[in-house]
Amino acid sequence: MTTEHEIQVGDTVVAGLLLRPPTATALYLFGHGAGAGMRHPFMEAASFALAARNIATLRYEFPYMAAGRRMPDRHGTLVDTVRAAATTALQLAPDLPLFAGGKSMGGRMTSTAAAGAPLVGARGIVFYGFPLHRPGDESDARADHLADVSLPMLFLQGTRDRLAEIERVRRVCERLGSRATLHEVEGADHGFSVLRRSGRTEAGVQEEMADAVAGWMGLTTGTGNR
Repeated sequence: MTTEHEIQVGDTVVAGLLLRPPTATALYLFGHGAGAGMRHPFMEAASFALAARNIATLRYEFPYMAAGRRMPDRHGTLVDTVRAAATTALQLAPDLPLFAGGKSMGGRMTSTAAAGAPLVGARGIVFYGFPLHRPGDESDARADHLADVSLPMLFLQGTRDRLAEIERVRRVCERLGSRATLHEVEGADHGFSVLRRSGRTEAGVQEEMADAVAGWMGLTTGTGNR
């Protein structure tokens, strides 16, 4: 059952969607990407796949998306939203280990927040497609702040992602050392779509990623994959 909750971000209130299975063993704070909100089919499918593995999710919206605007908020507002959502997550499920992250921009803003100051209560960060660079851009500057993140990080990355060439992601993870775990999703693009001729389905990709997340969270908390 999914329940809706309010998240106070300064003078603004945004919505959050909590999906908690009865036997939940962890909570994942799940920020959306730049172009689609928390109710996007990808976000919903990922949440239900995680719920099937006893992982609760709190999806939330950034203020610009809640207001129906296309242009993302300034970094300060995005980071404040991550922190406010984390506070709400701790209030809603104080008994569950908290992990944070999100799809593309949502994940990057989570790590940006964690690089600036500890993200209270968080055990680790899960990126559903870290947006390492713009198409054709040779700079990996978007990953510079990750050196200041002390939390364990799981990168779920498609091998056809034009916003994160897989070889460059591998190098970033190598630099981060033991803090970084990379799970490569063969044939997936930035939205984790796969070519029909691959014989794979998007539902199968969601299942693969949920397995990877559940296994990694179990290792990180020392509870095993329950």
